[in-house]
Amino acid sequence: MSETRHVPVLLAEAIEALAPRANGTYVDATFGGGGYSRALLAHPVARVVAVDRDPAAAARARDLAREDPRLLALEGRFGELDRLLAEAGITRVDGIVADLGLSSDQLDDAARGFAFREDGPLDMRMDPHGPTAAELLARLDEAALADILFRYGDEPDARRIARAIVRRRERAPLTRTGELRALVTAVKGGRSGRHDPATRTFQALRMAVNDEPGELGRLLAAATRLLVPGGRLAIVAFHSGEDRIVKRWVESDGGRRLAGSRHRPPPPEAVPPRFVWAVRGPILPSAAESARNPRARSARLRVAERTDAPAEAEAEPRPERRAA
Repeated sequence: MSETRHVPVLLAEAIEALAPRANGTYVDATFGGGGYSRALLAHPVARVVAVDRDPAAAARARDLAREDPRLLALEGRFGELDRLLAEAGITRVDGIVADLGLSSDQLDDAARGFAFREDGPLDMRMDPHGPTAAELLARLDEAALADILFRYGDEPDARRIARAIVRRRERAPLTRTGELRALVTAVKGGRSGRHDPATRTFQALRMAVNDEPGELGRLLAAATRLLVPGGRLAIVAFHSGEDRIVKRWVESDGGRRLAGSRHRPPPPEAVPPRFVWAVRGPILPSAAESARNPRARSARLRVAERTDAPAEAEAEPRPERRAA
């Protein structure tokens, strides 16, 4: 298997929460470096389906599949999990695990444009499809840019940064991570605290480029249809907005109370929920894990269990919108 630098977060806790069943089928929806898949394959499961939209990660999954025939490697977005599994002849699974956000392999590759420690192209795509971050910065108006920075990055200076981006592109387009970092640093007046001033801007753009909240919503809707009764869903989130999407989805009876409309009243409270919490509240990384792996510090693992309530087709959960 090709080399990876990625260290999975809350690995032991996630696998324990999934409680792998003998001869069960499990989905690692964010293969990355393969940590969750390898941990699942250490149990007597029948099959592990490894999904990743990143071509490099998908290649690592195919390498692991050659080592263990119980692994099925699929390249694609986890928001398309229904289609990907159906094409492989799989309609029901016993568990799904997803580690949201970036892997260390993506962050450490300057050519991908996710980070700013080294200068690179403003790409930020997890797969080679759709507009790059540079293209978004070139075409979105000031209000749309400010909304992205505030909604996905909780950036308090969203309006000022968006205004600076629009003014800068009138002279020349922003195409490099170093250029964007320098612009944001100038707007914010330099470093304050332990985070680089550009951290929130880069996070927000990455989430917008890859439609990460939308993909998460589609994954949750797919999990509602795919999981067998008693099947577990384990989601590790690093962004408060994505953690909130997971929490609201489970507590809205798997989307029932999020999917109402004026044409169809919400179902009565007596309707049984599609999910119940397998673990009440988020599971947090230990102090030891956070010390070993600083990326783990903001992680939150939530674990829900599928009930036997029917999974009618419903609208996917919608990300919360907040004005910048």
